[in-house]
Amino acid sequence: MKSVLRSILLLCSTVVAVSATGQQAEPPLDGPKRTFQDPLLEQLNGTWAMVGAVRSRPATYSLHVEWTLNHQFLRLEMRDVSDPPAYQATVYIGYDNTSERYVTHWLDAFGGRFSETLGFGKRSGNAVLFVFEYPDGPFHTTFTLNSDAKTWSVLMEDRGKGGSWREFAHYALTRK
Repeated sequence: MKSVLRSILLLCSTVVAVSATGQQAEPPLDGPKRTFQDPLLEQLNGTWAMVGAVRSRPATYSLHVEWTLNHQFLRLEMRDVSDPPAYQATVYIGYDNTSERYVTHWLDAFGGRFSETLGFGKRSGNAVLFVFEYPDGPFHTTFTLNSDAKTWSVLMEDRGKGGSWREFAHYALTRK
């Protein structure tokens, strides 16, 4: 009786294994074989002059943008043009296919506390709006392509004490 039961279980296991190998597995939505391809953000790739203002004070940065980590992230290297630089940041922009949204890691010279929050973004036309839920309140960063001039603008906003959105910084990006 035991040998008959063993034979039936072995036969069932073999049938399941053969049928499973005959089916094509669905490729994963995210992973090393599914690189981040984005025609809008592809146009940000390169070296830029980044000129604008932070809290109404003039600010100028050099910005270098390139694909990294197996084309999974677009890396933005921002550096204040003053020597020594007053501000530096490395920003990684990727895409979560499972959640159908952009993700961004904003790491800067202010350290871990201000870099712990992950931003999530959605595209609307030629713009991607990232929302960061920082411990001291929400923050928006919007990258917008001016397709006619092949330039970009960046608008950063925070929520004031009264609850209304206000400009934190703005920049115009022109290719170097």
